[in-house]
Amino acid sequence: MPVTESKLTAVLVKETRKRLGLTQLQFAQSLEVSFQSVNRWERSKTKPLPIVLKQIEVMVKEMGERGSDLVAKYFSVNEN
Repeated sequence: MPVTESKLTAVLVKETRKRLGLTQLQFAQSLEVSFQSVNRWERSKTKPLPIVLKQIEVMVKEMGERGSDLVAKYFSVNEN
């Protein structure tokens, strides 16, 4: 079964949150969204809005070396 975009987003959200050492609630608060939103994203039930994905991208890039593999995997395709 191929990995869907939703699954990739779920992995990105969960991995970013874990690398930042945050709970779902803390991550939600940092993004100014609800706990339920983060929970649904991580379970591939919904996807973050594009503006929230941009915030996550900024967080990942600010991680530096710790997030470099995530930048390469999820965001380098979007770069011009």
